Amino acid sequence: MEPRPVSIPSQSCGPTPPQTRVAALDVVRGFALFGIFLMNIEGMADTLARSQGGIDLSLDGIDRQVDALIYVLVQGKFYTLFSFLFGIGFALLAERVETVVYLRRLALLGVIGLLHATLVWPGDVLLSYALVGLLLPLFREGSARWLWRFGLVFYGVALAMLVWGLWLLIGPGGAGAGDSLAEIRAATMAAQASAYGEGSFRVATGQRLWDLLVVMFGLVQIGPLLFGMFLLGMAWVKRGAIADIAGHWLDYRRMAMFGLGLGLPLMVLAAWLAPDIGDIAHWRGIAGILLAWVAQLWMCLGYFAAIVLLFHRHPSALSWLAPAGRMALTIYLLQSLISTWIFYGYGLGWFGQLPRAWQPLYVLAVFAVLVAFSHVWFAHFRHGPLEWLWRWGTYGVRPPMRRVA
Repeated sequence: MEPRPVSIPSQSCGPTPPQTRVAALDVVRGFALFGIFLMNIEGMADTLARSQGGIDLSLDGIDRQVDALIYVLVQGKFYTLFSFLFGIGFALLAERVETVVYLRRLALLGVIGLLHATLVWPGDVLLSYALVGLLLPLFREGSARWLWRFGLVFYGVALAMLVWGLWLLIGPGGAGAGDSLAEIRAATMAAQASAYGEGSFRVATGQRLWDLLVVMFGLVQIGPLLFGMFLLGMAWVKRGAIADIAGHWLDYRRMAMFGLGLGLPLMVLAAWLAPDIGDIAHWRGIAGILLAWVAQLWMCLGYFAAIVLLFHRHPSALSWLAPAGRMALTIYLLQSLISTWIFYGYGLGWFGQLPRAWQPLYVLAVFAVLVAFSHVWFAHFRHGPLEWLWRWGTYGVRPPMRRVA
């Protein structure tokens, strides 16, 4: 499914007028916010390290079943979906603004991400997006076909780096590395549990700074994956599939069927081969990790296409998500602020006390409140609160906030 090139008309520089927003993208962003919250909640209610290990085999009964379901359907699929949406957003922005405006917007996103990662929750993705996104202007003039191919190449580079890293760990010179990694992970979980579950805000901030350093080091490997998804999103815009969804209906159907039809079975196989992705001491573990990375690419594209198709067939079924998608930055940060206040030691102190099976119910409850908040907010205002500040900083002009009666 390789994109065809399409010309994109030049438009005047400036923010996106509300009437030109693509409603389907707002709905997908709202859906992605729910998915990213489902993925992140384990690392908010418990240690971040625990949430990065696949299926937790120490769990039993319904807790393990829920953990397995989230691993197969959610984990890894929604940060890739957000990356795809980020690429779409850049391509749409590039139609209207100069590169310097985009870089200013990116710098502000990086500042927000840095504050989020150091003061609220270390699992932030905004800073990584801002850093990797610095390369996007170099690909601004690429054709749809060229961008799609390079997107897959960069994703493949990430896979190759993963294989290389695993080989260094378990190859002839890496004997015993699996045990060492398990010890490091256990020590990390203990440090995070102490800092976030029992520590003061100052102690937790010190741990967040350390965790952020680890995330930035890992960007060497995850960066090509993010950038590959950015390019795929740009290619989808250049293809004309965002401006004319109805005219690319068959493309969306193929993406949904192929993405979910291939990705889901691969992900189930990956979970069967290596339920605990921290166990890389044998070939099943390596194969499981690689299959999971391949599966998450196709599943995120399948989710994207399926939501767009469903929205255009039955708009009333999903339109309630659009206001949340319009203030995605605000809601993403509110998810972290609310959850860290509830679970961390300097808040209500429920750290490690919410069973895995109850975590999706918590996500549903908080997300429902945030969606309701977005509906009430947009009844009175034109932009989300952080989106308004972001626009102001990007364009240097204070945008109107209140709706005119």
